[in-house]
Amino acid sequence: MYNLIQLGWNEFFENRFQVYKNQEFIPARVAAENKQRYILFTEAGELTGEVTGKLLYSSETNAELPKTGDWVAVAIFKKEKKAIIHSVLERKTKLSRKAADRKTEEQILATNIDFVFVVQGLDNNFNLRRLERYVVSILESGAKPIIVLNKTDLVEEPTIMQRKVKEIMHGIPVILTNATRGLGIIDIRNILKVGFTGVFTGSSGVGKSTIINSLLDEQILRTSEVSNSVKKGKHTTARREMLIIPDGGIVIDTPGMREFQLWGVDEGLNKVFDEVESIALKCKFTNCTHTNEKGCAVIDALEKGIIDEGRLNSFRKLQKELDYLEEKQSKSAFLRRKEREKKLHKEIKQIYKSRKDRGI
Repeated sequence: MYNLIQLGWNEFFENRFQVYKNQEFIPARVAAENKQRYILFTEAGELTGEVTGKLLYSSETNAELPKTGDWVAVAIFKKEKKAIIHSVLERKTKLSRKAADRKTEEQILATNIDFVFVVQGLDNNFNLRRLERYVVSILESGAKPIIVLNKTDLVEEPTIMQRKVKEIMHGIPVILTNATRGLGIIDIRNILKVGFTGVFTGSSGVGKSTIINSLLDEQILRTSEVSNSVKKGKHTTARREMLIIPDGGIVIDTPGMREFQLWGVDEGLNKVFDEVESIALKCKFTNCTHTNEKGCAVIDALEKGIIDEGRLNSFRKLQKELDYLEEKQSKSAFLRRKEREKKLHKEIKQIYKSRKDRGI
């Protein structure tokens, strides 16, 4: 048995569930997803779930199907401990990236989250440019970013690394942890109180699962050592799953990611690189690329030392990636629309043929 408030239920979801109350459905939260099979947390306990055929075939993209963290309207079968998912409630927040393949497709990492903890190890994994990439997407998601610098025992002055992050991440909390010793875990626990959901992201081997095990006060998630030869972590989390912290909120673990490609992050990009964006307003041309144009205020600020060169190069790289993605999305949307039109035209022809054969 689960308490809805403990699972993150609030007024936002209550309002969106009203339409289903007269249909004998109950709310459930997706705790884990394995293709089209789900583990659901409900007031009736933990259930296995499947989507209806209608929901499956009416979803134009995989992103429209239930994902870990989603609230869904279900019909339950208590004896079988099963449920049928009829609808996905509107998402309050959504953390996405471009799928890690050639397809121009959104991959949802988690939904309805309040905080995203970006974990980096203070070893070869520490990378300010990668942090910028993560935070850009998190700010776009609607969730609040929290940066966790783990393995503080590997450097002499971890506070120096913390200060470097704070200098570029204005106002974003930066927590120092040593998960194997439990240091800093209380700071995370104080954030993830009852009713709040946090997701942990980052590369393999940075200690996400160790941190979560410390929050849960037991060894639930499997962990592994970082390779001494290549200093790279191994994938220990195989899927995204939701876990409940004792007397606390909810945590979602994610598999380690070798890359985090952007997906629709215009606003997030502007927020992370606000110093570049504010100066860019003074450029002579509104479509200035800040590379070699005359009258470019950004280049002028770079030459005067007002803008950091590393930050500007990072901004240019992410902006170029975003522009390319938008171009690919437009082309992909056009092809999907043409395919739908072709399918509809074929169905209409079949209807007319059927009527003609019946003499109607």
